[in-house]
Amino acid sequence: MKKILIAFMSVLVLAACDPLTDLNVDDKNPSAVPAGTLFANSTVELMDFMSSCNVNVNNFRLWSEQWSQTTYPDESNFQLVERNVNGRAWNTLYATVIKDARAAKAIMEADQFLSADNKRAQGAIMEVVEIFAFHLLVDIFGDIPYTEALDTDNLTPKYDDDAAIYADLATRLDAAIEGLNVPSGLGSYDIIYGGDSDAWKKFANSLKLRMAIRMADMDNAKAKSMVEAAVSSGVFSSSADDFKISYQGSTPNTNPVWESLVQSGRTDFVGSNTLIDVLNNLDDPRRAAFFKSNIVDSLGNVIYVGGEFGNANSYPDNSHPGALLEDPTLPGAIMSFTEVNFLLADAAARGYSVGGTPESFYDEGVTSSFSDWGVSGASAYLANPDVAYATAPGNWKEKIAMQKWIALYNRGFEAWSTYRVYDAPTMNVAVGAGILPPPRFTYPVTEFSLNGESVQAAAAAIGGDSFESKVFWDMN
Repeated sequence: MKKILIAFMSVLVLAACDPLTDLNVDDKNPSAVPAGTLFANSTVELMDFMSSCNVNVNNFRLWSEQWSQTTYPDESNFQLVERNVNGRAWNTLYATVIKDARAAKAIMEADQFLSADNKRAQGAIMEVVEIFAFHLLVDIFGDIPYTEALDTDNLTPKYDDDAAIYADLATRLDAAIEGLNVPSGLGSYDIIYGGDSDAWKKFANSLKLRMAIRMADMDNAKAKSMVEAAVSSGVFSSSADDFKISYQGSTPNTNPVWESLVQSGRTDFVGSNTLIDVLNNLDDPRRAAFFKSNIVDSLGNVIYVGGEFGNANSYPDNSHPGALLEDPTLPGAIMSFTEVNFLLADAAARGYSVGGTPESFYDEGVTSSFSDWGVSGASAYLANPDVAYATAPGNWKEKIAMQKWIALYNRGFEAWSTYRVYDAPTMNVAVGAGILPPPRFTYPVTEFSLNGESVQAAAAAIGGDSFESKVFWDMN
């Protein structure tokens, strides 16, 4: 993982100019790290984890059935333990993202040279990153350590109820949003928004919108209040607002997808028949951006073929992840204007006051996705009776789920979450496992050896540590 950032490098260069006093410093184990450096590392680790397609790190593109595998289809059959995939997600979010965000906040608060306004805004930004990470942990696992998490004096933290955690995260998010009304002064240490408090406020409100829609089927009144407050305060209004990192053309700062698809020299992934069959049926122009294909039919036309999900597929006989994904500088986005539009379409369909209709937001979500991928023809695509909001098959949830799931290509976690929220679109049963995508990750094996009593209690509370148990908001 990339741990050395441009901002940190500038600090080291300046430090290298100091005279002989440097000889008395253990530069391998620095006694003090700037708050900004820790915060930057927290965000890089978050972005790398969410962007990666390395099967040891992130299997969400497989769990959402956007991709299939070739020689080794274990992860397409939802095997987590062999490569410790659940443990890596757990450790990355707790031990790096949350830990570094908290440490950065503590150092920042002790900085006597920062103004009160800067401290307020920086604290709010660091808080939003921690909230986002906890939200991911809940969405992945369900009940997790929260109130006692990362307490160095407590090596066996209790697990908290996932619904209660979400409620507390929402309260904390409101406080953070209030703190973003002043300049942050983070500057280049903020590799996402360059210290722009207004941009972070839009992201925080968009996260609030996402969390509200997640739990709308469980608590409609609470969700309505959260959504309308978020929209009133300001959510993403264009793709320029996307929560994303800009990667570079040379290692170690390249997009992790490039590392797996190009740098590794491996041919592990092909498009899934689950997604490609849908794209073919809708004659979706985004096929050529999402995938590349050397397969031709009898008339000489290039066609797109998806590998059977959960099978060991032939790489030459199926379509491959698209050329755009082979760009080392491709930005890694983990929340977008496209997603926000589909969230607003859902909210409007529920009768929330969000300033538009389900159809208008739905259309904008599709159009934004086309733009993101550099594809033309959104208007003609939306005129297709199988795509148009008024005539597309299914109820309003199924219409939104289908187009949102497509638009979230290369955003595996959110595509999988969309399937769990709506129980749509229809997924394929994995060939080897014989099941549909599970609704949660099981707990890491290490938790049973290091925190056995707590994790056993958590497993009992959610109905067992199994693929059948669900996160609290998964009502389908």
